[in-house]
Amino acid sequence: MKPKVGLIFAAVVLAGCAGAGEHAGHSPYAGQESRGIKALSADEERGLAEGAGLGYAKSAELNGYPGPAHVLDMADRLGLAPEQRKAIEFVMQSHKAEARALGAELVKRERELDALFASRQATAAAIDTKTFEIGLVQAKLRASHLKAHAATTAVLTPEQIERYNRTRGYAQR
Repeated sequence: MKPKVGLIFAAVVLAGCAGAGEHAGHSPYAGQESRGIKALSADEERGLAEGAGLGYAKSAELNGYPGPAHVLDMADRLGLAPEQRKAIEFVMQSHKAEARALGAELVKRERELDALFASRQATAAAIDTKTFEIGLVQAKLRASHLKAHAATTAVLTPEQIERYNRTRGYAQR
């Protein structure tokens, strides 16, 4: 009898190990539990601190509203006049200052939300408050990026916008 019990025990252990192996590491979050802010990668934190686009202005960019950073990078190819360059540099500087400040605020709010959970103090009311604050900052940040594209577009000629879109590889509409 003992050999059967031993075989059954071994089979159960092996089946349990096989099942655990099937599920181990399947979460897309595995390895992220050591992040300082669980909801943000290091690249996202850095991008927010630097005022990077992070896709916030895709609605503008892909609908023919060029972004100031790319326009300045392409200034010669677009044939920017000196006054256009100066105006877009102003848009860029103003926007970057605002985006960096909002990015810092967003990181702060995300850190506070993370701390609620880390300290086991995440109540429904606290979650509502923090996510509302985060959402408001995200909305302001996205608006800043979109308005920078709108302001840049207002400075460009239709021909420059067309050249920009073509150079960036966007399909004709």
